[in-house]
Formats: sequence, structure tokens, C-alpha cells
Amino acid sequence: MISEETKPHVSLVIPVYNDREALEIAVPAALDALLEICDKYEVIIAEDASTDGSREYAARLANGNPHIVHMHRDVRGGRGSALALAAEQALYNICVYFDVDLATDIKHLKPLIYAIAKGCDIATGSRLLPASDITRSTGREIKSRGYNFLVRALLQSKIHDHQCGFKAFNRQKLLTLLPAVHDTHWFWDTEVLVLGQRAGYKACEIPIHWTEGAGTTVKQSDVFAMGASILELWWRIHGP
Repeated sequence: MISEETKPHVSLVIPVYNDREALEIAVPAALDALLEICDKYEVIIAEDASTDGSREYAARLANGNPHIVHMHRDVRGGRGSALALAAEQALYNICVYFDVDLATDIKHLKPLIYAIAKGCDIATGSRLLPASDITRSTGREIKSRGYNFLVRALLQSKIHDHQCGFKAFNRQKLLTLLPAVHDTHWFWDTEVLVLGQRAGYKACEIPIHWTEGAGTTVKQSDVFAMGASILELWWRIHGP
């Protein structure tokens, strides 16, 4: 356990797929925040077969800064698998990630990190707590609440918001879960949270300020796929 007087060591992962412009903002923001919060830190750009210049830009950043690691794959494996691979390669035992669009205000990074430092195994930002402050479309709000209701009802999760792209882990605990995590894309977050709770790991939620971006990479097909994934995970947990 770490006190406020002892700065933690952190591996921060930014999953990237064709996010060249967002990277220009996200990486400096991450470095500035970690410089104030941490004693030792790294930023892993988990770049997943991008074709828009993200690969080249991330490589230049990593070449010029020892705190930046560029993890590239030639064949796209999915956001979840990129996060899992980055966690396996991370240097430090507090492993954090946030989505490159910075929809979650980065001011919440410190309480997220310290939740792990003070004993939580999993910490996640939540857009669905009373103290949360969110701005998003009605359609996306309805989908999110419906999805999270199903996860809580069918998979007995105590978490309110499973898909917020702002999470931190005790890396060693996360690594014990990864062999049982099947999803390689958007459902990865939910699967980790559900399996972590079932393993008895302590999960914490943090209210956040969150603003929906101009676009979203979650497609309608992803929504249906995640619904099917809820049922598949339920069967895996409860079936014969």
C-alpha cells in the first residue's frame, strides 16, 4: 500500500487505432499528469495496425522520450487484446489505461491511480454514479444504461458502468484474470470486471466528468456483439 507521500510507479496504456490527431493531445496530457503524480512511469501506446500515420507518429514519440513505449502490431487484433498485451509487457504494477479521445477529464487520473495504490485491485471511472457529470446524446445514454442493467442483472456485477474507457488495475491481479478473458475488443472491459469480482478482487468506482466526442468508434454491430457476449459469458459461468 502506498501513502500520499510516496509517489506510485505507473504504466499507462493508450489503445490506438487510426487516432493520429487525438494522439497529439493525449500523449502530452498523459505525460504532464504522470509527471505530477508518479515517481516512475511509462506511457505505452498500444497501436493496433493503424493506417493513418498513428504508427509513424507513435514511433517518433517513443524515439525521443524514454518514458514512451510504442507497441505496434501489423495485423489488427482488437482493442481488448491490445490492452492485454500491453499489461503483460508493462513495467509497473499499477497499470492504467484511458481512451485516446480523453472523453474522461484527465484530472481524475490521480484518484484512479491512488485507488489501486491504497488497496483496490480494479478501479474504474463511472458515468453512472450520482456524483458523475456527463454530457452525451440521449441515444447513447439509453444504450449505456440498458447494457449496464443487463450486465448487473445477468452477471451479478456490482459495478454501475462497465464500459468507461478509464480504468486502473493491480497488474498482478489482472494477469491472473487474462487467461480466462475471451473477448479481444469492446467487451474486454466488462469481462475483466465481472471475472475480477467473481475472483474476489476489490473493485472501486470513481465518479467522473465525461464528455462525448464528436464521433464514436463503437458501431451498432459492436452493440449487438456485446449483447451476445453477455449471454455467452453467462453461459460460461452458469452453464454445465
